[in-house]
Amino acid sequence: MPGQTLNHYQITEKIGAGGMGEVWRARDTRLGRDAALKFLPAEFALDPERLARFEREAQVLAALNHPNIAAIYGLEESGGVRALAMELVEGQTLAERIAAGPIPPDEALPMARQMADALEAAHDKGIVHRDLKPANVKVTPQGVVKVLDFGLAKAMTDDPASPSSANSPTLSIAATRAGMLLGTAGYMAPEQAKGKPVDRRADVWAFGVVLFEMLAGGSMFGGETAAETLASVIKDSTDWNRLPASTPPAIRGLMERCLEKDPRRRLRDVGEARLIIEDVIAGVAKTPSQSVTRVGARGMSRLWQAAAVVATLVAAAVSVIHFRESPPEQPTLRFPIAPPPGGFTDTFNLSPDGRYLAMATSVKTGDQTQLWIRSLDTMEPRLMAGTEGARYPFWSPDNRFIGFFAGGKVKKVSLQGGPPQTLCAADDGRGGAWNRDGVILFSPSRSGGLLRVPAAGGQPVAVTKPETGDRYPSFLPDGRHFLYLTTTLDAETGIRLGSLDSPKGERLFPDRSSVVFLPGRDGGIGHLLFARENTLVAQPFDPERRKLAGDLFPVVERIRMVNVSHANVSVSANGVLAYETGTNQGRSQLVWFDRQGKRLGEALAPGTYGGLALSPDEKSLAVSRFEADNWDIWLLEFARGAISRFTFDPTIDANPVWSPKGDRLVFTGTRGGRFGIISKPSSGAGQEEPLKEDRPGMPVDWSRDGRWLAVSDAAANLYLLPMTGDHKAIPFATSQFAELEARFSPDSRWMAFVSDDTGRSEIYVQPVPPTAAKWQVSTGGGNNPAWRGDGKELYFVAPDGKMMAAPITAAAAGFQAGTPAPLFETHIVPRFRVNRRFEVTADGKRFLIDTNLAESRPVTPVNVVVNWKP
Repeated sequence: MPGQTLNHYQITEKIGAGGMGEVWRARDTRLGRDAALKFLPAEFALDPERLARFEREAQVLAALNHPNIAAIYGLEESGGVRALAMELVEGQTLAERIAAGPIPPDEALPMARQMADALEAAHDKGIVHRDLKPANVKVTPQGVVKVLDFGLAKAMTDDPASPSSANSPTLSIAATRAGMLLGTAGYMAPEQAKGKPVDRRADVWAFGVVLFEMLAGGSMFGGETAAETLASVIKDSTDWNRLPASTPPAIRGLMERCLEKDPRRRLRDVGEARLIIEDVIAGVAKTPSQSVTRVGARGMSRLWQAAAVVATLVAAAVSVIHFRESPPEQPTLRFPIAPPPGGFTDTFNLSPDGRYLAMATSVKTGDQTQLWIRSLDTMEPRLMAGTEGARYPFWSPDNRFIGFFAGGKVKKVSLQGGPPQTLCAADDGRGGAWNRDGVILFSPSRSGGLLRVPAAGGQPVAVTKPETGDRYPSFLPDGRHFLYLTTTLDAETGIRLGSLDSPKGERLFPDRSSVVFLPGRDGGIGHLLFARENTLVAQPFDPERRKLAGDLFPVVERIRMVNVSHANVSVSANGVLAYETGTNQGRSQLVWFDRQGKRLGEALAPGTYGGLALSPDEKSLAVSRFEADNWDIWLLEFARGAISRFTFDPTIDANPVWSPKGDRLVFTGTRGGRFGIISKPSSGAGQEEPLKEDRPGMPVDWSRDGRWLAVSDAAANLYLLPMTGDHKAIPFATSQFAELEARFSPDSRWMAFVSDDTGRSEIYVQPVPPTAAKWQVSTGGGNNPAWRGDGKELYFVAPDGKMMAAPITAAAAGFQAGTPAPLFETHIVPRFRVNRRFEVTADGKRFLIDTNLAESRPVTPVNVVVNWKP
């Protein structure tokens, strides 16, 4: 490789190799400096998922700016070769220095202080090294310590293990679904070696090992293989006699705290280690003898009294242990629960006793979700009849009932079965919670405040301010205070703590995520679980004082998010954890087909799309697109193949609809804390204007004569919104059933729409304005109607995914539909409550379809962990 170049780096010589890849010295010809290029192993660089994970981690690590951390300059790629460009650190590694013999304390402690300083800076940013070892620490000729490979252990997976136990490469064994076994055998904390989730305390352990080896001059744990070394880490005691006699007592005490095998007893913050080392260096550290306090006779009397009490308690404890031994600690069990074949799980919730999992799950892709109950001691889930459309299930405290949202209502159903009971209205429910006093706290929509209603049903009462966009409530054990997410006020967005007695909450975190509380043992310190940058994290929390009680640490990466902000995770009071990983947004491609299903070409590259709108002149396309963790409207010009962003608000913008002249677009969005329909010139040059409709909703179509905008509200009702005058909505189809996906006929006299009044989604047509007349077009189910330009044919998608065409005869005398005939298989992407998943040209010859990719939506199970402990 010497003499070759990678972008603007000219490679000069090889300077190292290991489990993370080979390292070469290179000259940055652009900035005139030397750098280190770490070339990723070929099996790593060719794995897209691992590479994407590595890139995300590198972006986080690039934010570290500390004199004792080797900086990351960038991720370089050329000709399929990828390398990480880093600061070049001259000097020897600590491993090389330790190999020469013990390091005297007066030389070792300044180096250890710099290591602790580096770890502390990274931990403050939520970054854990996970692979601290002497080989990853360099000391420059000037005595400056540089910690290398920060966080790369988290980014690397499936690296081959080395037979050498002294300095094996980073291990990555898929030990559990809750965490990966990442690290180097001799420096892994016991919990890390067992494959449990790790936090900064794993770095504290590794720091203690490295400091021990610096002073002792050799490896702390040994074995002929990595497996034997791991066993030594877990079981063997530390041989403190290996430390030199000159080791300061405070430093030995520090290492004892760092090397506690139980992470709960271990030193929690490496910043404390730094302070102790600084005190020893400065000569002000306390020794055990300095900590003894002189006491007088009266004090001695009290000490003896206290000693007698302690002795009595010890004797009692021994008696209890002898006659009533504590049961052994229960093992942690992990297993997946898969959705029905072909379907997927939308949302789920564990019962308070951890025995049942309630899942809002579809049986087939594209079908409505229904409520399924899975007992954790059985293999098959049980369908709860009458729960079509169920989302966001939640449990009663006694485990007897499950609450859920469906059809614009809050409902509950008995665990034993029977018909669901409607409690109250909730246009677009976004989570509920149930306390032991029979109060149900719930979010009725994406833009309103939280309401409360009796568990027996009744009129809801506001709990939080109605304009704040609160959702996903979760009660604390006292049943009065609760956690929730506020989404629509920029200054207050985040996870909040509220009370049934006050409409004002306290913000705990700025994160846009749902949150749940895992109680601690005997009602003590518990943990808040929520998502931060798609990683499930835990934060110790005192439910009595309602205060944070410790450091945040990661639990699971790539937690699945529903509706952008709902983390698919649940916990029970007795330590059962359920979570789902992966993405909620399947990838698809917009593809043109002819009437025979022949693929004519791609309109856009693979991505995440949801809602198509072909312009009246068929020269442009408006589409909802998921980019940078948000939905926005984008415009595609077919002639130039150019796509440009149309909306830029940080809230979700979706469901675009063109005006008849093509000069404006309307869409749904939230502005100023208010959700509704927004209008904007299609040129992008004008200002956004919220429509002054009297009821918020989603635009679904605009009549060709310009008179009406068809609107679907959150309760799945259809209205006609006049585009002149007072904009007072006229009911079009507002039954107790779901009516969706309306499309005006080209002459604006008829409207096709979807209704499930027969128990199955079918296509119907009604006059505009509506009368009592209604005609059914589909005969075996259907969704997404669309008209041919002359109104003589109506297209829709059948339940099996086939594009159907029904001949239409419509005149003043009435309406008549012929027998629908299949055209071709669509492979259309199913998306919940997304209007317009395909568009058809006016001549009925070309269809633009949001086409499912083979890898689009992998079926992801719900992972269950029994006896989970943070």
